[in-house]
Amino acid sequence: MSWTTAADIRQRLQRLWDKGAILSEIVTPTGLFPCRLPLKAPAASDLLERFEAVREWSRQLRETAHVRVAMRDVRHRVLGSNAQPEEIWIDSIEDALSVLHKQRESRIFSDLLYVARAMEPGIIGWMSQYPIRALSLAAEWNSLLSTVAWLRDHPRPRIYVRQMDAVGVHSKFVQAHRGVLAEWLDILLPSAVVDVTAAGVAQFNRRFGFLDKPERIRFRILDPTRQWLPVSNMQDVTLDAASFSALGRRVSHVFVTENETNFLAFPAMADSAVIFGAGYGFDVLGGVPWLADCQLRYWGDIDTHGFAILDELRSHFPQTVSFLMDRNTLMEFESLWGEEDSPTRRELSRLDGFEKALYQDLRDDRIRPRLRLEQERIAYAYVLGALSGLGMRLV
Repeated sequence: MSWTTAADIRQRLQRLWDKGAILSEIVTPTGLFPCRLPLKAPAASDLLERFEAVREWSRQLRETAHVRVAMRDVRHRVLGSNAQPEEIWIDSIEDALSVLHKQRESRIFSDLLYVARAMEPGIIGWMSQYPIRALSLAAEWNSLLSTVAWLRDHPRPRIYVRQMDAVGVHSKFVQAHRGVLAEWLDILLPSAVVDVTAAGVAQFNRRFGFLDKPERIRFRILDPTRQWLPVSNMQDVTLDAASFSALGRRVSHVFVTENETNFLAFPAMADSAVIFGAGYGFDVLGGVPWLADCQLRYWGDIDTHGFAILDELRSHFPQTVSFLMDRNTLMEFESLWGEEDSPTRRELSRLDGFEKALYQDLRDDRIRPRLRLEQERIAYAYVLGALSGLGMRLV
């Protein structure tokens, strides 16, 4: 039997709840109620063949609480006239909430709406559009409102989030709720105090005028004859990006590697330095102008993400050359192959012909599914030989 039941009515109303349509009526009534729901009723043949079942179905439907069932007379040549359900109606939002047992949630949402109207009426439209999200934020509502009120009074504060003195607000709270805060602030703040070029939660601080923690670059000076800092050379040094940029060009050759062990084990070489990379996101290096005048070599894993990182680095420094990311190296260490967890499948436009051919073989699983060769698996003697083959002078 597939006739409409009380469970079907609840399921249909639950869909409306999940979409936010029911709570949205509290904010901005649209005439959703009274709401007519679909009804799948018995066919005429069912009356004759399953009369008792049809009558019991009709009784249960009519006795469903908070549901109005409109009836009609059905005339049957054998059974005569019988009243049967024709339409199902939920007459009010209160009835819908009762069917779903959502009265408590409705009261909480109404309380949030009351507070918002008193403190930040600008977000009422947002609440109408995203009522379920608003309800999920009930425990943090006052702190969220306190945050946006503070920023209205202190636009583009040029401080760290940790330095905010809004009631009930701390840096971890802001970090956890950057998404909704950004949506509210975009609505509430004047456009003049919002940096629209900074998009996404990762750029929340820049968008709304907070200070970001300094980007840092970790590097080693490989040439013991070059004095970069007032300390002995061959140091493992980390500087903020501005200080690193201010050092100026002191060497001609710079290597970038993603593996910390390889970074630390890079041999002493004339006129050279090595930078410990950070995977995707080379914006911080892109802000170091003197790197554009260096011979830059990137050493990453031989897998799809390794080539994607190489492609990204070339978007900042087109002169970048790959190091030990070739087919010969891959085949030389076949016994040490591993598996890449989540290969990327996108097109990479900045690879040269040999790199692109190998990348496509890896991406399309032509050699072996999810193949990768991690750079730390390449023998150290092989690395030294490759450096010598480049004409690098080991010291």
